[in-house]
Amino acid sequence: MYQAFREFLERELFERFDLRTRPIPPGLEFNASDRGKTSATIRSWSYECPQLRKIRYTYIDAGEMAQVFNSVIYPSHHYDLPLLGIDFLTFGKKKILVVMDFQPLFRDEAYQEKYIEPMKSLRDRYDDLAQNLEMKFYDANQYFSKYLLFAKTDAETVQSRLFPAYQEYIRLYLQILEQTEPLADPEAIQRVAKAQKDYDQYSADRDPASGLFSSYFGHEWAERFLYEFLFEDAVPLAVASGK
Repeated sequence: MYQAFREFLERELFERFDLRTRPIPPGLEFNASDRGKTSATIRSWSYECPQLRKIRYTYIDAGEMAQVFNSVIYPSHHYDLPLLGIDFLTFGKKKILVVMDFQPLFRDEAYQEKYIEPMKSLRDRYDDLAQNLEMKFYDANQYFSKYLLFAKTDAETVQSRLFPAYQEYIRLYLQILEQTEPLADPEAIQRVAKAQKDYDQYSADRDPASGLFSSYFGHEWAERFLYEFLFEDAVPLAVASGK
């Protein structure tokens, strides 16, 4: 369902940047589960370039049971841009949830004006995809902007509205990156590094998808995938607590 989305992202990135493959820990780049009605495959890709230290995206194909496309783009620590977060989930024929945002690392007014306000006109054009839904697992005021796309929708809207919105959001994000001067101050660079690490920890601690990964591919693989690939700068809770 979201293959065209993945292909568009790849084209934009490869046309604009000199990408290198970023290693994925062995056994995590692909997995397949065959449990009768819950058979599924999961495949991931990861790249890097001087401007973007980590590009990752994952596709889960469980036929009509589930289609999931997830991606996060982390800028180099020399850029204080938000992260680009994408999460499109379809379960069955009617349950579709879509989330896309420039996920801010900082909340100060100057940062919001520089990186978040450029999204306003886009969000206004696609306000039907910004439904102000309640977040069950995350704090909407942390790592989310006021112009995120967040909607329950249908397959027709995914093609007619979400796909063009997605393309515009990606192009705007990459345009902002290209226009941004890299940081030179070591303290500013370190501040970005810490903020990105904190994002990984926050996200790993709350990510509801770990249950989905476990149901298809087992708990042990899901934990590795969560902490060794998706949010590799996070520390598992058991380790952090000394257990």
